[in-house]
Amino acid sequence: MSYAPTLIDNVFGGIRPAARALNKAASTIQSWHETGTIPQKHWNDIIIAAAEFGHILTAESFFPLSPQVPAQHGYSFDKPHCLSITDFHRVDIENLLELGGHYLDLSVQKSTREGPLRGKTLVNLFFENSTRTEKSFELAGKRLGADVISMNIGSSSVKKGETLLDTATTLNAMNPDLLVVRHGASGAPALLAQKLSCAVINAGDGMHAHPTQALLDALTLRQKLQETGQKIDKRDIGGLRIAICGDILHSRVARSNVQLLNILGADLRLIGPPTLIPIGAENWGVDIFHDMETGLEGCDVIMMLRLQLERMNGAFVPSKREYYHYHGLTREKLAYAKPGALVMHPGPMNRGVEISSDVADDPEISLITRQVEAGVAMRMAILHALSEAQNRAQIKAAS
Repeated sequence: MSYAPTLIDNVFGGIRPAARALNKAASTIQSWHETGTIPQKHWNDIIIAAAEFGHILTAESFFPLSPQVPAQHGYSFDKPHCLSITDFHRVDIENLLELGGHYLDLSVQKSTREGPLRGKTLVNLFFENSTRTEKSFELAGKRLGADVISMNIGSSSVKKGETLLDTATTLNAMNPDLLVVRHGASGAPALLAQKLSCAVINAGDGMHAHPTQALLDALTLRQKLQETGQKIDKRDIGGLRIAICGDILHSRVARSNVQLLNILGADLRLIGPPTLIPIGAENWGVDIFHDMETGLEGCDVIMMLRLQLERMNGAFVPSKREYYHYHGLTREKLAYAKPGALVMHPGPMNRGVEISSDVADDPEISLITRQVEAGVAMRMAILHALSEAQNRAQIKAAS
């Protein structure tokens, strides 16, 4: 999957020849070789130097190679869709996180027509409002070289009474390669996946699932742990005690994170008032708490959730003020967790309802901004992996 060793070894003949050709310290080239990526600011110099060695490079040469799971796993990523975390084996998750890490390290250029999705069409179909998810998929697609179409539901035929199946038929006629869909009804993306010939990515369906958010949360956490040295093995979130706090009942993010973090071996806790804990949650492989003091004890990571008032048909909490008093994350409640505990939030945040501003904005512990950054990289990885799986399936079908 790493492209840097391939360029350094095959184009220049190794670390020392590359160092001489690029007029760089050998330690710098060795660092690129070991990490597997080359910072973008050096790409142009490498393209020029490679030409003198008889190699023609383009921007595409600096993207991660086709996503292949390490050899010991025995197979590459082959899933046709990204609908739910439960569709993936751990090896699939490791593959996606590894590729996401590459893109996060790259800080890839803002626009390219030579990326691995060049010639492909990505359609964003959002039946619910979104800022982070929709725009990150749009950026991800464009940075990979895809033609991106974001459909305006407010002015589409859906508003005129068109059914979801009719929309699927219309989309199929347009022959897209990838479809990103967010819908208020659980199961809508899965239904579209049955009717469409393209790869479908679930960007959130009802209270069911939000797999890409869970993946980017895991990527954010791994990168932070790697930087701080809290975990020697960057692949291992296992053993961390992670609390997911707030409106669990209405949260598709919580459900996907529980599934993913259980696969990765974390010790999970759900914290929230009884009215916001789903029936049967005790069977999810988690411990359940109703007060922050006992629930946060010894926690390494705290994932806060938004109160989803738009999904509530009744009084689930007495008031926002009382909810904040008992279940909002403040400095006082944070003290119950392990010293240095990290704080996450999928956004959008309700400051003063589920989290205080001084906690959310503390760069020492808050990963909230980094989650947004990781969102683009992780979604690039998902689009890349699905596109490659699609290409292999088409080649196999034609042979």
